[in-house]
Amino acid sequence: MRTSALTSVSAPDGTPAPLRIGNASGFYGDRFDALREMLTGGPLDVLTGDYLAELTMLILGRDRLKDPSRGYAKTFLRQLEEGLGLAAERGVKIVTNAGGLNPAGLADAIRTLSERVGVPVRVAHVEGDDLLHRAGGHGAEGEGWGEGVLTANAYLGGAGIAACLRAGAEVVVTGRVTDAALVTGPAAAHFGWAPGDWDALAGAVVAGHVLECGTQATGGNYAFFTRHDLRSLRHPGFPVAELRADGSSVVTKHPGTGGVVTTGTVTAQLLYETAAARYAGPDVTARLDSVRLAPDGPDRVRISGVRGEAPPPTLKAGLTRIGGWRNEVVFVLTGLDIEAKAELVRDQMEAALASRRPTEVRWTLARTDRADAPVEEESSALLRLVVRDPDAEAVGRRVSGAAVELGLASYPGFHLTAPPGPGAPYGVFEAVFVDAAGVPHTAVLPDGERVAVEPPPTTRPLEEVPEPPLPEPLPPGLPTRRAPLGQVAGARSGDKGGSANVGLWAETDHAWRWLAHELTVDRLRELLPEVRALPVTRHVLPGLRALNFTVDGLLGEGVASQARFDPQAKALGEWLRARHLDIPEVLL
Repeated sequence: MRTSALTSVSAPDGTPAPLRIGNASGFYGDRFDALREMLTGGPLDVLTGDYLAELTMLILGRDRLKDPSRGYAKTFLRQLEEGLGLAAERGVKIVTNAGGLNPAGLADAIRTLSERVGVPVRVAHVEGDDLLHRAGGHGAEGEGWGEGVLTANAYLGGAGIAACLRAGAEVVVTGRVTDAALVTGPAAAHFGWAPGDWDALAGAVVAGHVLECGTQATGGNYAFFTRHDLRSLRHPGFPVAELRADGSSVVTKHPGTGGVVTTGTVTAQLLYETAAARYAGPDVTARLDSVRLAPDGPDRVRISGVRGEAPPPTLKAGLTRIGGWRNEVVFVLTGLDIEAKAELVRDQMEAALASRRPTEVRWTLARTDRADAPVEEESSALLRLVVRDPDAEAVGRRVSGAAVELGLASYPGFHLTAPPGPGAPYGVFEAVFVDAAGVPHTAVLPDGERVAVEPPPTTRPLEEVPEPPLPEPLPPGLPTRRAPLGQVAGARSGDKGGSANVGLWAETDHAWRWLAHELTVDRLRELLPEVRALPVTRHVLPGLRALNFTVDGLLGEGVASQARFDPQAKALGEWLRARHLDIPEVLL
């Protein structure tokens, strides 16, 4: 077995030099040129790429059904046409989860590409996450997971990646690992961390979580974007983390690239798709309530103080399946009598579907119209019909045909945003938990040797952290003004299966004192009527001056089921920031 390829120069006191890890992809479809930009924009030791999400696994599963040799992110191979040579010239290791459902297939394809472009490269891959055989194969019920399972994958940690890098791999391909594993693996290999180095590993998890969504850490999708140079935000650079041996890090970006790195942009990403103070993973449970952020110069934010605990004894596994068939028709209602027009066309469509009504029929009316509008579009509202059913025929031509046939027989000004289609399959996502010791985490080294990766030496069942003491409230009786919440709080929201999370943070201690007491679960339900009937949990993170809310069931069966207008809850936080409430004038 070769020695580690992640060599570095140590400081005079023997401390290993920082490990510079960059990110070039936050999802399958992210900026194509980012890999080249990151390799040429500044010094790096490791470049990561995150290509997997719940929806991506469904897409790759359908690809694999058509061609068993597929199932990986084909875009990554095209990026390597140029990137492989650039990485070799600069001595940069590449670590990616683009292997999806077929990491061995992508590793072989990279070897073929390596020969074709004349860049020798040592490729390794990690496998064992694919649990479809335990579901009994496509469509079978398996371990009580129900029928029709298309993909079943456990979220592995970074230990397999570390084993590959220690064996001299220059490119490491994985299947389903946690997003942060793309950072914990290289860091463990570089610094020689043992599986029980909980604090160091937790620091790497936090850095990995900041990097995983690419430009969301450098000003992309940032709540306070108008405070910065909008020209710079047109093309934000991708993030870099400079990790140290104790697990602390500095988040930055290549010099001269667009965007901005501040404690605000880093806080926003830390709150994205997280929830409680204990952030569990296969390598370690990171304590988000221990994270401390501080400016470290222009476009540099230091992350320190992160504590870690033994991970839980189980691994999360994601299941996807085809849930049925879906169709959508959007009627445009213009001018006067919007409510009456909506009632008429609803009655007409309901009558047409009565003989074989789809299992689910949902109507929503968005009053985007305004009175006396100078532009026709501003005078129009949108009435959306969404139907679902296990039978494709029930939502296909019967629905689209019924809508088209009303073209000359319904409300005045009748038209649709687009011609209705034949209907399409939709997917559902489910998270289950499996015994970590029963998942065959395997590192396949560059020479083909297969190395079993042992689970962590100790585990700890996951427990809720008691809510910490709240800060002193602001003095009573302060003058208030009706204003949007977003004037004093930032937010970022996202999805985890059928649940949504929305995290909010205050930029000052005074604003935090108000936010922590004002934005309770009841107040959130009042501000967001869509969540009133759903379970809502509030988590308090004083070190970040932040609250993180989880709303269970808001997204139905996950993004692929397209259960609501904003199926991934990406804009839920911005809706909340736009809601008005009485805010002390001293904060405005």
